[in-house]
Amino acid sequence: MTEDNNDTLITTIQAASAKWIAAFNAGDADGCTAAYEKDAVMNAEPFGTFTGHKQIHAFWTKLIESGFTGVEYVDPKIEIVDAQSAILSSDWRMNNAQGVITKELWVLQPDGTVLLSKDDFEALG
Repeated sequence: MTEDNNDTLITTIQAASAKWIAAFNAGDADGCTAAYEKDAVMNAEPFGTFTGHKQIHAFWTKLIESGFTGVEYVDPKIEIVDAQSAILSSDWRMNNAQGVITKELWVLQPDGTVLLSKDDFEALG
């Protein structure tokens, strides 16, 4: 794994993460769900664990319909795992809550995009 490969992976993840944030803030649950692998697992404390597009979509739809918006990541960090994946962690805040992302596992796909395989976060208030 070269430094150029790492830089490309990080840049691709930053773009995918920004796209997810924009979808959420636009009230687009479909766009949020599109950032996940088909069988991704999302652990959203204290709400529960959601597996696959159907459950993940239902979670984001309910949250958006409840009026949550304006999410922003605070001091995100990306740690390379290997040539195909990296973990994003960050604090986050929005209009009605704040919390911490402990593990967004972004995985490089055959088409050169990245998708979330695992998403662990916690709402703190």
